[in-house]
Amino acid sequence: MRIVSIEPLNRRKSRVLTDEGPAFALYNGELEAYGLTLDGELDGEMYERLLREILCPRAKERMLHLLEASDRTEAELRRRLREGGFPAEAVEAAIDYGKRRRYVDDRRYAENYVSFRAASRSRRQLEAELAARGISRDLARECLEEIQIDEGEQVRRLLEKRGFDPENADEGERRRTMAFLSRRGFSYEAILDIMHKKY
Repeated sequence: MRIVSIEPLNRRKSRVLTDEGPAFALYNGELEAYGLTLDGELDGEMYERLLREILCPRAKERMLHLLEASDRTEAELRRRLREGGFPAEAVEAAIDYGKRRRYVDDRRYAENYVSFRAASRSRRQLEAELAARGISRDLARECLEEIQIDEGEQVRRLLEKRGFDPENADEGERRRTMAFLSRRGFSYEAILDIMHKKY
């Protein structure tokens, strides 16, 4: 591999790009210590050494730091580590470490997410939010099946909060309210059922 670019990220750190794809960030002192220069060769042995001595341990440390603040999905961690300048091998090593020790567990994340938010969100909304966090549709559905979500009760509470009066609402207010509830992911059956009841 040939080093085709060394771009400063800040005063202390630079991003190294090779002609064969691997890109990674190192401190400037590390570039010097390992003899990495623009247009210089980076052989497989040296790259493995960088992974073993610097990049994999640093990716693992970064992953643990990210998990200190809150639980994260595997997809979120992968994205954050890649954005942090870690090559694919270091990202995979960190994720594998986290999974072996159960620091990274998408099922636990999804179950917790659903249990904390089920009272205020529709099934479709929860599914979409989990998908946005990298949880597979199948896993999201499994977790949602394990918990009872009473959409009718959720719709009723939202309508009460909005001050919706089914007896005195005009057609425009009904349409706006239905659109609001629909955007929140509630089924038309649940919306119509509750909107036409006096609660």
